[in-house]
Parts: sequence; C-alpha cells; structure tokens
Amino acid sequence: MQRRASGVLLHITSLPSPCGIGDFGPGARRFARFLARAAQAYWQILPLAPTSSFIGSSPYSSDSAFAINPLLISPEQLAADGWIEPQDIEAGRPAGSPSRVDYPAVEAYKDGLLRRAFEGNREKLADHPGFQVFCHVAAAWLDDYALFRAIKAERGGQGFADWPAELRDRRPEALAAARQRLADAVERIRFTQYLAFSQWQALRRHLRENDIQVIGDMPIYVTQDSADVWASPELFKLDARKNPVFVAGVPPDYFSRTGQRWGNPVYDWPAHERTAFAWWLTRLGHNLELYDVIRLDHFRGFEAYWEIAAAEETAVRGTWVKAPGLALFKAMGRRFPALPLIAEDLGVITAEVRELMAAFGFPGMKILQFAFGPGIAENRDAPHNYERNCVAYTGTHDNNTTLGWARSGEAGEAGRKALFAYLGREVAPEQAPWELIRLVMGSAAATAVTPMQDLLGLGEGARMNMPSVAAGNWGWRVTDEQLEDALAERLRGLTEIFGRNH
Repeated sequence: MQRRASGVLLHITSLPSPCGIGDFGPGARRFARFLARAAQAYWQILPLAPTSSFIGSSPYSSDSAFAINPLLISPEQLAADGWIEPQDIEAGRPAGSPSRVDYPAVEAYKDGLLRRAFEGNREKLADHPGFQVFCHVAAAWLDDYALFRAIKAERGGQGFADWPAELRDRRPEALAAARQRLADAVERIRFTQYLAFSQWQALRRHLRENDIQVIGDMPIYVTQDSADVWASPELFKLDARKNPVFVAGVPPDYFSRTGQRWGNPVYDWPAHERTAFAWWLTRLGHNLELYDVIRLDHFRGFEAYWEIAAAEETAVRGTWVKAPGLALFKAMGRRFPALPLIAEDLGVITAEVRELMAAFGFPGMKILQFAFGPGIAENRDAPHNYERNCVAYTGTHDNNTTLGWARSGEAGEAGRKALFAYLGREVAPEQAPWELIRLVMGSAAATAVTPMQDLLGLGEGARMNMPSVAAGNWGWRVTDEQLEDALAERLRGLTEIFGRNH
C-alpha cells in the first residue's frame, strides 16, 4: 500500500438493494462504478462472516472464521445464474426501509429463497463441476462448518458446549452418525456456501476490471460457540466441557472504568506454536483469497493480550499475557511472498507493539476524529504527524459519523477549538465532514479512507456501530439516489488535487 491512493469504507450490507440488505448483486456493481468514477483505488469492507440477529448481527461475532454470510447472496444473481426463477425473488421479500436492514425479516426471506434454490437443483449437484471443485478445495473448513450448523439446527440452536458429550467432543462414531442423519442439511449448507463464494469471486473480478482493490477485515478472535472452536478445541484455553477458562477483552482505561470483557476464548498460543501456526496460516491464506489487503483487528493482541478468568463479570481483574506475534508473522512471511496487512493499532499502544509493526513494515491506522484536543501538537492522529506508511481515516465503523461527532460535542469544547485552530477558521458542524476529508486526503499518509456516511455528510443516525451497545447496530444502508454523479465528481476532484488518483 505504498502508492498514494484513497478509498471508501462501506460494508456490503450497507449497499442498495430491493431485497432488504446489501448483497453481492447489481447494487455492488453500481457502487464499484461509483468508486471508479471517483478515482478510488480501495473499497474497504467489514468481515464477510455469517451473522445472527440473536447476537446483534455483528460481523465480528460469527460461528465461522472461514464461511461467508448467506445474507450477502444476491437474489437477482441467483436468478441470472439459473438457480431460481425471477418470480421467486418477490415471494416474501422484506418491505422495510431502503436505508435500514431489518435482520430478522431478511434472515427469513433469504433462508426461504436459498432452500428453494437447493430443492430445485439438488439432483444436479453431484454432476456440477463448480460445486464439486469448491467442496473439495474448501473441505478443510467446509465439512466441519456444515456439520456444525446442521447439528446446531437439529438441537434448536443450542450451543455446542451443551450438546451430548459424544457430539461435543467429536467422537468419530457420533460424527459419522450425524453426517448420515443430517446429510440433506449438510449438503444444503455446503451449497449455500458455494453460492456465496461464487458470487463474491464474480464481484471481485468486476472490481479488478475497474482497478479497485478490496480491503477486508480479519478479527483476531473467534466466537466461543463456533465451528472453529468445536473443530479445534486444543487451540483454545477451554475446560473439559469445552467452555472457556479465560476470555479476551481490554483492561480499564480512560473510557471505561471496568474495561471491556469481550467473552471470546483466548488462544492457547503454545499449542499453535507446536503446529508451526498451521491454523493461522490456513486462515490467512483463505483471507488472501477473499481480499487484496487485510486489516488485522486488535493487532495489539498479537504482542500481548488481556486475559480474564471466565468467571469474572468485568475486565478489571485480568492479566497481560505475552503472545508470539514475532514468530507468527515470521511464519506467515515464509509462507506468503507478501503480507498486505494493515495493523489496527488503535487505543493505548506500547513500544513493543510499535516494534512488532516496524519489524514487518505493517502500516497502522490514524483516526482524525481522535486528533483534536489538548496536546494536538504531539498527537499521533493529527495529520502533521502522519508517516507515509499509514492509513488515515476520518473515522471508522466504530466511530460516530463526523457530522454526528461535530454536532454532539464528543470532542468537547477543547476539541472544537482545536479543530477551528487547525483549520484556521470556524466551521459549522455541517461543514466538518468535508473539512476532515480534505485533511486526510491532503496528508502524507499513503492511503486515505473515508466512510461513506462522511462523504454524504450524514448525522449520528447513520452510525454503523456503537461499541458495547448490543442492539441497533450494523443496520445503516446507502440508497441508489445518494450515489449520485455529483458526489463522485466532488470526491474525484479532491483525489486528483492531492495526487491520489491512480
């Protein structure tokens, strides 16, 4: 990412679509053309992983580190590829707002549509070369994932730690019986994943034709009730019943007196070292097939992580534990000729973490909203302190929109004054988004990324995520009408002025 370029942050679910949620279909291609008209080099998205409305529909809380969310499958593309009839798209289609995702309604609609696609084509799958090749290539994760999902559905959504011991502990005879008993459900899940991966790769080809690269997101941790933990429990710190002994989080800080207890099981890093990091190498290789560049979430945890006893209700009584980040990234470098990784280095970052990033040349992140306040002269997020090897943002999916930030007074009076002093004049809150966009675009950072909400100048109601709030997140969507030519031209103008056109 050394060339001077820029991009837009917009998750797939936030794309326009008449089917209740953004997907890999026509809306994604229209957005790709918008990016091309605006001379953008990058499209940054959030994890493609499956989500569940039962746990807030967060793409960071998934039952697989490898699978793709079936909600992202395009009904229009299914019809174009002959898997369903065009009239099938209308049956049960959600009638909600085009600017918000109603996840329960979309889940019911897509599930019905995908079942119809499977039932109408199941006899063809044994002789379908694309499906058979996909199942063979993806078998290392797909077989366990499909069986995990099928057993969980059979047991009414029960977490695997509460399954009968023979299934929980993966006794061969119990797994063989489950595969036979649930063969139809397993095949349907494999077929659904084939559709998801096929549509994503078709979209990737379209993006490459428009010279647009995808920045994807790889969370550091996996969810406890996931196919990953069920299939490889020895790689996590679990008890005999497959429940976490320790969980992940971050310690108390200025923003939270009790810290954050995320609840993910922590890795048994010595077990990973004994396998020469085989699971991580497989995971990284898989993600490199999905994306051009990968943002490593919570990079700090690869140097040392905050470990909390599972019995603790908060993150206060945790401990810092060293992680083998240096050995891990050396192993990755030996396997892959290039490591196109971005280190999510937000929060309190130690010298050791900086040294780990520097050892491999990983660019970090700069968030302009964090720059304004006392001490701006030395603030790492202030543009005059940016090094070339970084990615600069106005804000991320976890931030308020810039208009919401400016209106709400999140930065405080000192921050507001610092912003005005930095700009050399006072500006109204409505002017703040494009003023900050101009600052990151004109900075020394090799890469500048702007959330779509800031390009549109939207307020707090368009925020993607409010950390530590369980409900109401991940729902915002852009509409076709908002992706207008005038906006693309305005962004292209800034891109060209600051030498980021490619």
